[in-house]
Amino acid sequence: MSKTLEFKVFCFEAYRAEKKLSGREAMNIFIKYGVLDYLETCYNVLHTTGRDYIIEDIDLFISARQSA
Repeated sequence: MSKTLEFKVFCFEAYRAEKKLSGREAMNIFIKYGVLDYLETCYNVLHTTGRDYIIEDIDLFISARQSA
């Protein structure tokens, strides 16, 4: 498994658990707002941060996409 894929799985599972979502619900959100592409693009910066920061960053990214 590549480092970026491993990171995306970690982020997905952390977000899903924090928000108490099913896997399907979380994946629908990640697909709808392009979160997986965002995580891959920003891997170099985000993989050095902590779980709480990543979840907050994903929330901010989703909020920005909802407003657009």
